[in-house]
Amino acid sequence: MIKHSEINERDLRSKIKDKVITFGGNVKLKIYGTLKCKSGKRMKRENRVFFASENEAIKNGFRPCGHCMKIEYKKWIYLTTK
Repeated sequence: MIKHSEINERDLRSKIKDKVITFGGNVKLKIYGTLKCKSGKRMKRENRVFFASENEAIKNGFRPCGHCMKIEYKKWIYLTTK
């Protein structure tokens, strides 16, 4: 997990381009989603984190975004309400 506040813009863009970073998340809400998600783009920089994989986000206790990851979110809801 990489905090947005701890990486400079050049390194961030490079890691995204090289697919080292593939998901973003909100550390306060514990939600992760795609890098193109409109909800994710609106969050404050100090709340934003980045992940190399979906698995990494899940291991850190984050849940899928209900906007950009609808299928994964529905599966998560089903599994957590069982």
